[in-house]
Amino acid sequence: MAAEEGKVDPMHQFTIEPLMGSGGWELAGFNIAFTNSALWMAITTVLLTIFVAGGMKRELVPGRWQMMVESATGFIDDMLEANIGKEGRKYVPYVFSLFMFILFANLLGLLPIGILGLHPFTFTSHFTVTGVLAIISFAIVLIVGFWKHGIKFFTLFVPHGTPLAMVLPIAAIEFISFLIRPFSLALRLFVAMMAGHVLLKVLSSFVIDGTNAGVGFAALVGLPSFILMVGISALEILVAGIQAYVFALLTSLYINDAENLH
Repeated sequence: MAAEEGKVDPMHQFTIEPLMGSGGWELAGFNIAFTNSALWMAITTVLLTIFVAGGMKRELVPGRWQMMVESATGFIDDMLEANIGKEGRKYVPYVFSLFMFILFANLLGLLPIGILGLHPFTFTSHFTVTGVLAIISFAIVLIVGFWKHGIKFFTLFVPHGTPLAMVLPIAAIEFISFLIRPFSLALRLFVAMMAGHVLLKVLSSFVIDGTNAGVGFAALVGLPSFILMVGISALEILVAGIQAYVFALLTSLYINDAENLH
C-alpha cells in the first residue's frame, strides 16, 4: 500500500497483519492472532509436504517429481557427509526440512501474484522467524554436544595446542563466538531477504513515478528501472537458493563441531 497517494512505501510489505478479524485473540495476555505471516508459513509447510509426499512413490522408473525429491535429499546427504562424515546421515531429515522450508519460503515471497487473492509475504524477512530457526539449530548442537561428550563439550572452546597462558582469553573469545552463532545465522538470512525486497519496491516506485510523469521521464527513469527490476528479480531467485543453502551448510558445520569437537 502507499504511504501517500502515488507513493510506494517499501516497508509496508513487511507489515504483519491479523487475518479474519483475529486481532483481538489473546491468551494469558499474549496476542495469538492468526496473521499473514502465520498463513504463509502454513502454506509453505503444506506445499513442502506435498512436494516430499509426491516424491516418495518409489517407482521402478523414477518420474521427474521423484527425481527432484531424491536429488534434493541426495544433495543434503552429500553435504552432511562431507562436513560431518557418516554420522551426518542421521541429521538428513532435519537439515533437509530446514533447507527446503527456507527455500520454499524465499521463493513464495517472490511470487509476482498472490495465491487465492492473498498477497505474497516473505516471512523469512522477519528476524523473529529466522531467529527461531537459528535457535532450534543451536539447541540441537547443544543437545548433541552434551549428550555425546558430556562435560568434555566445553573443550570446544579451547583449541588443541593452545598455550596454557592463553587458555582463559582464548576460551572466553571462543565462548562469545559460539554464543553469537545463532544471532549471525538468523541475521544473515533476514538481512538478505529484506534488502532485496526493499530494493525491488524502491525500483517499482521509480517505474510508477517515471510513467506518471510523462513519456520523457518514462524513457529516462521508468524503463531503466524496470529493466533493473527484472535483473534483480532474477538475482533474488538465486539469493533465495543461496541463503537456504548457507543456512543449512552452517547448521551442518555447527553440528559437526558438536559431533567431533573440532
